[in-house]
Amino acid sequence: MTLVFVLPIDYSPFTIHYFTCMLEVSFNSPQCGWMSIGFDDGVSEFHTTTAHAPHAAALPELMQILTALADGGGNPTSREGVCKANEYTLQWNRDPEEFDLRFLSAGDKLTIEIYQYPSEERDAAARELVFSHEGTITDVCDAFAATFEQLYEDRDTDEFEFNWRQPFPLAEFEQFRSAISA
Repeated sequence: MTLVFVLPIDYSPFTIHYFTCMLEVSFNSPQCGWMSIGFDDGVSEFHTTTAHAPHAAALPELMQILTALADGGGNPTSREGVCKANEYTLQWNRDPEEFDLRFLSAGDKLTIEIYQYPSEERDAAARELVFSHEGTITDVCDAFAATFEQLYEDRDTDEFEFNWRQPFPLAEFEQFRSAISA
């Protein structure tokens, strides 16, 4: 008879916090103008599909917002209302639902809030907070970088331009990549 002893692993509170609060972001290969996206931090998660229109600039603007955060702030796009001091809001949709991705920075901390609206009217009273995560700017940017790298590497194989109905935002991706590696 063989005896097997299983010893419990004693994780420190820091390790447990690290495992449960590490953000994972996924943007899957687009199909027919739609892209599946997901956010998971071990505590909560949110998954949806997003459309390439009517917010055609959403993906490049997201990269611009993250670049600005990595660089320490500023208005990353030419659109009004995208940036207020340390707050960035990106509009995206799933037709008919609409989403706001809000990025709130305070020093090196960053909070992401995703609000869902039931229609394109964007009635603030009807919106619902569907995901929230707080981490460091570096950790959040790294989580986005991993999924953007995968989209970039697979763009030809997945026929990104054909399936997303617009080109891969190469210039914005290169700027984001430079900002996080600086």
